[in-house]
Amino acid sequence: MSHTSPQLSARLPRLPLILTLALAVALGACKKEEAAPDQAAGPATGQAAAPQPAVSDSVAAMSPEQLREAASAALREQRLYAPAGNNAMEYYLALRDKAPNDPAVASALTDLMPYALIAAEQSIAREDIAEAKRLYALMQKADPKAPALPRLQQTIAQQEQALAQRAQQEEQRTEEEQRRQAELERQRQEQQRQAQEEAARQLAAQQAAQREAEQRAAAQREAEQRTAAQPQPAQPQPAQPQPAAPQPAAASAPRTAGATTLRPISTPAPTYPPEALRAGRSGQVQVEFTVGVDGTVTDARVINADPPRVFDRAALAAVRRWRFQPVSEPVTTRRTIAFNPGG
Repeated sequence: MSHTSPQLSARLPRLPLILTLALAVALGACKKEEAAPDQAAGPATGQAAAPQPAVSDSVAAMSPEQLREAASAALREQRLYAPAGNNAMEYYLALRDKAPNDPAVASALTDLMPYALIAAEQSIAREDIAEAKRLYALMQKADPKAPALPRLQQTIAQQEQALAQRAQQEEQRTEEEQRRQAELERQRQEQQRQAQEEAARQLAAQQAAQREAEQRAAAQREAEQRTAAQPQPAQPQPAQPQPAAPQPAAASAPRTAGATTLRPISTPAPTYPPEALRAGRSGQVQVEFTVGVDGTVTDARVINADPPRVFDRAALAAVRRWRFQPVSEPVTTRRTIAFNPGG
């Protein structure tokens, strides 16, 4: 390495002790690598991109006088190798192209090389590959046979490859996450579709059941109207209940023409309302109800009550507990239930 001129040495910044030691180590490595000049011909791996132009077109277009003045100003302001297009190293490189035999220019470039090397390694460490390549291009133009260039180029290529692999892995993770999110969305939509279909089926079933109930009620009303239009047979007098407990009176004729004869299985007596029992009130309630094919009682309602609304609830509750033998078709009939506190 050449010695720096006193004027240039005064302009270069003083390095801290740690940086000075780092420079010494780097220069020592350069001297060791001089023993293998064949390694300086290129990088160990062919993966590094082609060197970028070291000198910008605007700097290359300057005159030698302009370049000397710009280089001196850059040294005073400590713009040794940056920013791009406005640093001492570029100015000296362009000046060397115009004055190749100027020893001061050659000495200045030699003195600036270690600074550029350290800056390039720092750029690699912070993963600024573009800046590292720019500094590498400056060093390569300054000294194409510099022993540190192959190692630096290999490091740049390795770091660039690592960054590319990391970017590819990140892209793969992003794609996998997108696929996962898409699958979750598909499952959510499928579950929502199934839930809506089930809700629609339930709603349709409810509407069908409601229509069927309305049809049954309409048919029953129509049957009642037809029955009411026909002459009614004489109703037998209701039998008096035993003193021990109120008993239902004799049944009236079935409401439906040609209905099957009802055979009771269980006809528990109604519960005497406590208020009426304490007051010693008696009465009777005529209840109309329908016996289903399984013998259970449905659609029980009060036809007539004397006195009104005293024994209605007890009569309906008793009738709903009655059971008959199964019949071939529903039968609508009436019963009169008498209430006597003890006769």
